Amino acid sequence: MLAWSQIEVEAIVQTYFGILEQELRGETVNKREANRHLMSMLNGRSLGSVEFKHCNISAVLLESGYPYVDGYKPRNKYQDLLREVVLARMTTDQSLQITVEEVVEKPVVQTTAIISDLSHAIVPAPVRKQGSGPGKPRLPGKPQIRKGINYLERESRNASLGKAGEEFVLEVERARLWKAGKKQLAERIEHVSLTQGDGLGYDVLSFEETGKERLIEVKTTRFGLMTPFFASRNEVRKSGELDNYQLYRVFKFGDNPKLFILSGALEKTCQLEPTQYRVSLL
Repeated sequence: MLAWSQIEVEAIVQTYFGILEQELRGETVNKREANRHLMSMLNGRSLGSVEFKHCNISAVLLESGYPYVDGYKPRNKYQDLLREVVLARMTTDQSLQITVEEVVEKPVVQTTAIISDLSHAIVPAPVRKQGSGPGKPRLPGKPQIRKGINYLERESRNASLGKAGEEFVLEVERARLWKAGKKQLAERIEHVSLTQGDGLGYDVLSFEETGKERLIEVKTTRFGLMTPFFASRNEVRKSGELDNYQLYRVFKFGDNPKLFILSGALEKTCQLEPTQYRVSLL
């Protein structure tokens, strides 16, 4: 197939960035109409080709510390020209930068969630597919290809978002045990990151239906399923040491948050990549 030209790549990147900014602002997005208009400017590209290219853009954005358009899961075998155009657009698009920063810094005013349907709240963990982006959640993804602000890392330091995600998980766990007829166990669930501090390596003490402890670390994002998350060295170490350790990845936190679960050592369920060093003088 004929490679995408400079004009075509610039057109699809402009379209994608417009969709992304609309989503981040909470506006209604008509992707079908946006793609219909885009295809009129392209060299006979099919809808499948256009959507695949959108997924390539998602991969570049995630690798650079940016959120991606929901529904365009990252696929990381992309054209070098595409990467160059995306990175250039990220540098010059001040409107998108301001919008992303507002979203990741925005405090969460949490109200108690009522979990009526666990089958909707808990979804299967993503699976890596050949040619796709990070199917297993990664920290923080491929090595960064752009110097600048990593907005995904900045979001991970939003304390109000982290606390709200933990409170959401508390409600999910209470609903799970209530549904199983284990009301007494549900009443014993503890938000240990608040009651005992954050050095334990997990945030929530819950229980299996048998009464065995379930130790839950919570990672929360406002963005999509494939968004990488961040963990401290202590959290990674504890995940391999603690019995029945579970990581709950809360995503799309907002009107309809969901989560998936990773069990056991993070080294076995995720691709871990160091992001910083502790440096001491000789």
